[in-house]
Amino acid sequence: MRRLVVVASAFVLVLATACGGGSGDPIDANGVVDDNLAPPDAADIDAPPIDATPIDAVPIDAIPIDAMPPDAPWCPVGTVECMGTTQRICDGMGGYTDVVNCGQQGQVCVPGNGCQLCVPDTGACNGDTATYCAADGNSWIDEYCDPLQGESCDPNGGRCIGLCSPRSLGASYIGCDYMPTVTANLVATNFHFAAAVSNSTSDPATVTITKGTSTVSTVTVAANSVQVIQMDWDTTLKGPASSSVVPFPASVQVADGAYRLRSTQPVAVYQFNPLEYTLAGAFSYSNDASILLPTNVWGTDYRVASRHHFAGGSGFYAVTASEDNTTVTVAAGPQAGTVKAGVTGISTAGNGTVTLNAGDVIEIVTNGGTSQSDPNDVTGTRITSDKPIQVIGGHQCIYIPDTVGYCDHLEETMFPVNTLATTYMVTAPLIPTGGTTPKVEFVRVIATEANTTLAYEPAQAGAPTTIAAAGGWIELPSSAADYRITGDKPILVVQYMEGQAAGGNSGDPAMTLAVSNQQFRSNYLFHAPTNYETNYVNVVAPTGATITLDGVDVAGFVAIGTTGYGVARVALSNAGTGNHNITGTEPFGISVYGYGQYTSYWYPGGTNSERIQ
Repeated sequence: MRRLVVVASAFVLVLATACGGGSGDPIDANGVVDDNLAPPDAADIDAPPIDATPIDAVPIDAIPIDAMPPDAPWCPVGTVECMGTTQRICDGMGGYTDVVNCGQQGQVCVPGNGCQLCVPDTGACNGDTATYCAADGNSWIDEYCDPLQGESCDPNGGRCIGLCSPRSLGASYIGCDYMPTVTANLVATNFHFAAAVSNSTSDPATVTITKGTSTVSTVTVAANSVQVIQMDWDTTLKGPASSSVVPFPASVQVADGAYRLRSTQPVAVYQFNPLEYTLAGAFSYSNDASILLPTNVWGTDYRVASRHHFAGGSGFYAVTASEDNTTVTVAAGPQAGTVKAGVTGISTAGNGTVTLNAGDVIEIVTNGGTSQSDPNDVTGTRITSDKPIQVIGGHQCIYIPDTVGYCDHLEETMFPVNTLATTYMVTAPLIPTGGTTPKVEFVRVIATEANTTLAYEPAQAGAPTTIAAAGGWIELPSSAADYRITGDKPILVVQYMEGQAAGGNSGDPAMTLAVSNQQFRSNYLFHAPTNYETNYVNVVAPTGATITLDGVDVAGFVAIGTTGYGVARVALSNAGTGNHNITGTEPFGISVYGYGQYTSYWYPGGTNSERIQ
């Protein structure tokens, strides 16, 4: 209707001009009647067609602000437009609805969105703090640009920039901010807790380690090299030292219990508990290692992998916070037993809530007697939080299986539930003496959802095919087989190396997590400590892929059933730094392990940490 009003007004104006004063007498330009100007015959006056009058012939103040030229297209219904700070929504008929002055509400108008607190991706810097508008335009986000991670604030967008900024890092095991955490181990304290920092960039990395407000060390890691950094034991988290199994006294909460390791370049970090298996002619007897995940890929929902209480020794999980006022809730799994008291807010049934500040650690340990087959086990425990946390599961010292020597420490960093998937390739470690013979292992599968169905390729004799409850788990019979496990819901797959007496003349229990096919990568930088007698890497790759380790193509792949994948077990040289680079023409997976007398370690060599769920 607005267009018709405008045109009609113009038509009246034209007629008024053509007809003069309306008396019928001709009038000249001075307003005087001029008989020489003959009035036109009414029949000679042709009314112009409605669309012939130019829109600009009408006084501009006579046109409504939302009127459009007759031949202009109407904006689609629902389109949000801005006139300065005013929001208006097209009605599809040339008009507008929901006209709102955003400025009066302390907001801005964003085309396509309307009234919002701020314009997405705009921001500013205040020293090392970047403040930027969230993607939905409804909040401001503060981000600290950490100089110890080589970050600075970009004043053009109010975002942290640099190789270590969250937008640059992506989601994987490679990062710039880690929290090495001591866990329960009977090893003597003259052996060293340590982190191996692998720098795969072409620039040196400055690594700073702090604990609470104290700086522990600052180290330069050269380009394309590795540096092993020793740290003091946190004796409360480590527990007693003994050459035999002795109980861990109680569950503990330790303020500033974790170390913080920051780098100015992206690095990979593995923690060793302890680093050495022999020192000054003595054996450590109790070792393992964990891949550490950088804080930018930590999650808020986990399931724990551990093992049962053994001869008085405890299984455990350790939770580390990276932010103040982090609320952590733990809920025992359906096959759990009791845990030791000691942490306020967490019951001996394994349930409760606790608040942690940055760097704080809780370590919850199993309770039980001196039986080697005590059923108390924290495996399957669910841990959730309102801010990102790190979870490490393991055991103080255990035989695997219960009657096969000898005792060894277990630990591994848990993967967040939202990064877990449904398909995993399980490959047994090579026997310590080398050759082509795999060593037997146990495998556990932990369900994240109820009524999970499992399948195996090739089929595995005696392997359970269902898990009834979320947090429930099954264990496959001891085997040296290679196979694929598939669940109809996301699962966590855990591998346990057996003791030295199970064969191979060295090594003892160790623990690792299988990496899902969905988190495979096409390149890894990993570290294998050269002070161990032998080190190996298992490479799982699609059939036909070319995998290159330290410049040499990997050979000797053995097919894993009909999965389309194969496994190669490759000995690693102890010459050099222990740093290794492996690449492939297709995504593949690796696990790294090593043996010494009466001990071993095992960890995933790397993983993506993309959110799958």
